[in-house]
Amino acid sequence: MYLGPSLRLDPHSTAVYCLAVGVDAPLILRVDGGPDTMVRSVLVPPRATHQIVAMGERMLFCYFDPGSARADGCLERMTAEETGFGIGHRAEAALAELCGAPVPDAGNILDAASGPVRGPVDERIGGVIRTIRARPGAAVTAAEFARDTHLSTPYFLRLFASETGTSFRRYRLWARMLHVATAVAKGADLTRAAVDAGFATPSHFSDAFRRMFGLTATALLSGGVEIVVDGP
Repeated sequence: MYLGPSLRLDPHSTAVYCLAVGVDAPLILRVDGGPDTMVRSVLVPPRATHQIVAMGERMLFCYFDPGSARADGCLERMTAEETGFGIGHRAEAALAELCGAPVPDAGNILDAASGPVRGPVDERIGGVIRTIRARPGAAVTAAEFARDTHLSTPYFLRLFASETGTSFRRYRLWARMLHVATAVAKGADLTRAAVDAGFATPSHFSDAFRRMFGLTATALLSGGVEIVVDGP
């Protein structure tokens, strides 16, 4: 999750669900082909190109690992749906209050956003997720995972998407980003962490980060942010 100064984000597409909350003021959701929508909170689905324009000084972004099923809990807490986007979180006032605490508690914020949920994930897909998370840089293909789980590749890819809400390729990219975030939170060098996670070059990581989050990792980290990764 990110809690801090509003960022000038370019249009981008995340690999997983992202809850965006304007802590001090509403935000504008901008999607190509549609009118601007002013809301206080929005749940952005995976692979949806969009732009968040903050109107206040601070923003909250919560990114939910599909394997944790927090996304399902958050989705249930949205009051409306427009073109695939969840609009109006039921606890947006409580979320803003938690974000305004002298020392915000990341766990409390995430629980208010989605509940401490652990949804049912097919054990075959759960095993694949654990493997990807443990070895994000490994060049294991979907076909190899399908063979190991005794499934055809097309069925494996459909099952993975239905169980996680995102594609196999995008989830593996997400796992690599999580590896980098966790390593940097522990004091690792950004470039070294990106290589260890499986990104071929620093520019490969930089381009992927910008497409996923709407700004460069360098721009984000230069603001002195604290990275919080919830879960294993």
